[in-house]
Amino acid sequence: MHQLNIVLVEPEIAGNTGNISRTCAATGARLHLIKPLGFELSDKHLKRAGLDYWHLLDITVYENLDEFYAKNSGPYYYFTTKAAHVYTEPTYPETAYLVFGRETKGLPESLITQNLDTAVRLPMLDDDAARSLNLSNAVAVAAYEVLRQWDFPSLRLGGKFK
Repeated sequence: MHQLNIVLVEPEIAGNTGNISRTCAATGARLHLIKPLGFELSDKHLKRAGLDYWHLLDITVYENLDEFYAKNSGPYYYFTTKAAHVYTEPTYPETAYLVFGRETKGLPESLITQNLDTAVRLPMLDDDAARSLNLSNAVAVAAYEVLRQWDFPSLRLGGKFK
């Protein structure tokens, strides 16, 4: 059985996490939040961005990365602008954890350098002024690549008219 996991390490912006929550709810992905968070889970911007999807969300909050790793077994894919591999290169296994860093700094470099073989990037303009994509956009792009590879399990593939 396929299970997509989205991991946010120290997210800072409630609206981004709210948007990511909605993506997770709509795709059946589990959301893992690793403290410290830059907001409270009761934040109105978080709730507004997630709209009325909260009842569909499977969310776990961890005190730190050590607790997260102790409770989850991977495999982990680290999304970073510093990676040499493109996010479409891996063949994602039935259970995958897509790990993203905070909006202002990304993932710790030590985490990336210890996991170079599973560090991946979303290609961007070859100009240092284009530093990174918005976190919620990057999560959506990455999540849908994994779901595409899995042939969109349990997702409705056809639309409906009222």
